[in-house]
Amino acid sequence: MLIPRVMPCLLLKDNALVKTVKFQNPSYIGDPINAVRIYNEKEVDELIFLDITATLEKRQPPFKILSEIATECFMPVTYGGGVQNINDIKAIFSLGIEKVAINSHAVEQPAFIREAADYFGSQAIVVSIDVRQNPTGKYEVYTHGGRTSTGLDPIAFAVEMERTGAGEILLTSIDRDGTQSGYDLDLIRSVSSAVQVPVIACGGAGKVSDFAAAVHQGGASACAAGSMVVYFGRNRAVLINFPARSKLESALV
Repeated sequence: MLIPRVMPCLLLKDNALVKTVKFQNPSYIGDPINAVRIYNEKEVDELIFLDITATLEKRQPPFKILSEIATECFMPVTYGGGVQNINDIKAIFSLGIEKVAINSHAVEQPAFIREAADYFGSQAIVVSIDVRQNPTGKYEVYTHGGRTSTGLDPIAFAVEMERTGAGEILLTSIDRDGTQSGYDLDLIRSVSSAVQVPVIACGGAGKVSDFAAAVHQGGASACAAGSMVVYFGRNRAVLINFPARSKLESALV
């Protein structure tokens, strides 16, 4: 029986694995290749790697480390960070990466999503939408690692991205990132009910029951987790881990 996908969402900075809290203060976790090897053993469904400084530093994706990741990895990989043009995507796919996630550039050049989807197929194009509540309490799309306010409503933006060819939406709550306090179910529900493409819930996972809530109450098609799968215990000791398949099945079926 197929269950909703659950995947680690891993952050890259200077070719190292890091973890943030509310998109701030990246803490060193370790070597991404070591993490990939552990997740291979644990037979996870999929991996997401996001370079959190590529766009800010106006540089290309880190092709060398991506090549190493793709060579080592047994499962499908999505990569996001610094993707600006068709040639970037060609280079990423040539390494063996299956999907690209496009964030800031999707806001700046929404027509690029249509161009990419027409060229590579919608199934290969993920639009990553980072959302936080602004000072008035309204949900708003932010770009450039949560630094830039766009004024965009995430529901309307997700609908537009679906229309322009996105095959999936990676929906991240900046306010919940790294907190392990549970997903923002209202945010997930509002976006997932407005689009037909799969929505991957991200930001806030702390326990297996959070995945079930995101799927059954929020309507997410899949779940991504960060802190939960790189830390262990109250003191957040670094430990690359992943829930047993039996626990996921019992929660998500």
